[in-house]
Amino acid sequence: MTTEAAPTNRERAERGQSSTLLGIGANIALVLGKGTAGVVGHSYALIAEAIESGTDIFSSLIVWLGLRTAAREPNENHPYGHGKAEPLAAIMVAVALLGAATYIATEGIIHIITPHQLPAPFTLAVLAVVIAIKETLYRPVNKVGEEVDSNAVKADAWHHRADVITSCTAFVGISIALIGGKGWEAADDWAALVACCFIVYNAYHIFRPAFGEIMDEAPAGTWAEDIRALAEAVPGVMATEKCFVRKMGFEYFADLHVIVDGRISVREGHNIAGAVKVTIIRAKPAVYNVLVHIEPTE
Repeated sequence: MTTEAAPTNRERAERGQSSTLLGIGANIALVLGKGTAGVVGHSYALIAEAIESGTDIFSSLIVWLGLRTAAREPNENHPYGHGKAEPLAAIMVAVALLGAATYIATEGIIHIITPHQLPAPFTLAVLAVVIAIKETLYRPVNKVGEEVDSNAVKADAWHHRADVITSCTAFVGISIALIGGKGWEAADDWAALVACCFIVYNAYHIFRPAFGEIMDEAPAGTWAEDIRALAEAVPGVMATEKCFVRKMGFEYFADLHVIVDGRISVREGHNIAGAVKVTIIRAKPAVYNVLVHIEPTE
């Protein structure tokens, strides 16, 4: 019975890059479509949507570059690899989202206090198409992000989901404006402001785990517990003490203290440490390296 090899760092990055390029292509088309429909249809909510999709293109390019960099092998200057480029790209995406939200909110307030025409009914059809496209994109990109364990790809997926949320908000705003008629022109501008709140929330949702990774925060889940259990199953290991795990891009690094019989030789302790390292990496291929420190019993 053969087992399928775990994807390499480069293979994970290539999958993430492919999903990102798909999103870039879709967003270019959406910027043109939403922007044109917003101007012709007198809908600032749609124009705001086009702006947000424009930042999606920029941030997706950042994600793409971050993934390419993170996949590079360790070298003399970066002995731990280039994995930090991946969460750094996610942080830059969050900053880009905050910038877009600020711009949209500012312009939305200006439109609220400035008289303008009602949005055209056809803008609702445009938004319905946008919602369908963006939700269709979100699902496979988020799946890739989960499978390759990439905060940057997950951030890119959340961009698509943010578009779904803001488009739904714009749809409601335009519908209110059209139903209310004269005097309700600003309804879709208020919808743009509400959309900004979702964008800011989305930015935080992206920023928090990426910042935690940059700061070497312990990864979510049971990584430390699983590594301890694997180590304690190795012959010669009496117990484990400290266990620290951190994530760098697509990979994990662990520092582990194991307790062995204090009467054994240095060579035997070295062999146990090697066995612990091999056991953990085989069981968890995402773990790139394990630093094992031997602690003797008294």
